[in-house]
Amino acid sequence: MSKVSVIGVGNVGATCANVLAGWNIAKEIVLLDVREGYAEGKAIDIQQSAKIMGINSHIIGVTNDYKATAGSDVVVVTSGIPRKPGMSREDLIGTNAKIVSEVVGNIVKFSPNAFIVMVSNPMDTMTYLAYKTCDIKKNHLIGMGGALDSSRFNYYLSKALNAPVCDIDGMVIGAHGDATMVPLMSSVKYKGGDVEKILSKAKREQVIADTMVGGATITKLMGTSAFYAPGACAASIVRAILHDEKRIIPCSVPQNGEYGEEDICLGVPIVIGRKGVEKIVKIQLSDDEKKRFHEGAEKQRNTNKILHELGLI
Repeated sequence: MSKVSVIGVGNVGATCANVLAGWNIAKEIVLLDVREGYAEGKAIDIQQSAKIMGINSHIIGVTNDYKATAGSDVVVVTSGIPRKPGMSREDLIGTNAKIVSEVVGNIVKFSPNAFIVMVSNPMDTMTYLAYKTCDIKKNHLIGMGGALDSSRFNYYLSKALNAPVCDIDGMVIGAHGDATMVPLMSSVKYKGGDVEKILSKAKREQVIADTMVGGATITKLMGTSAFYAPGACAASIVRAILHDEKRIIPCSVPQNGEYGEEDICLGVPIVIGRKGVEKIVKIQLSDDEKKRFHEGAEKQRNTNKILHELGLI
């Protein structure tokens, strides 16, 4: 059994912690938040469901006390302000970059060997910030975005195909942004069939369009960011690490030419196990998917430049 800490226990962080507790994959789960008493209250709330849910993990909440997180095997970072209607993920950089820098610095100080799962938006930029400014092993840093985008892609595919989502295996790569992600229609697996032959071009294009604004759609409806799916996706990455699952999950990681990009963090298929990022998996892309991937990477680089302008890297 292991120790997992969740930094920032708003809707996403609390959902992640609740899912982790329900899976009983950690001996101890530490919730940390800057708001006085907030993490403590969330921890008590989850533990009061232990009898009903069969939870055996020990869950504690602390107010900005990183000593309590010391020795964590995995740390999930959800800190920062969420999107509001009309905001892009990029609009969050100024505020969230400063928060994430402080958080990751404390993680490295108290848990130098921890695997870090980055959830804070704009996620690829925050992952890049952590990679460039903190002493973190390359295989210990994973940005969650591609896992969430892929989950949304599979949801919209299931609606279009009128099929159970568990029968569908679709993947999204690229940056975690409405204009930068690349749903890979060419590699969707569904009962051994070619989805490009099953769905009309119009339906395929609609699935891709819906996927790319999947988060914004929820934000517009609820007035705040999604949290059930993001929290569960973050928890699934933690489980893949601690259970050494060797699962292939699209996640944002530092690029070193594997897909023709360098000095940037982007979502690509990776094998996740007890060593964190164990391998970047090369898959065949269509010409259009390659073009969109590189165009998205260029847009992501422009976003990352804001970190330089703010003097953060």
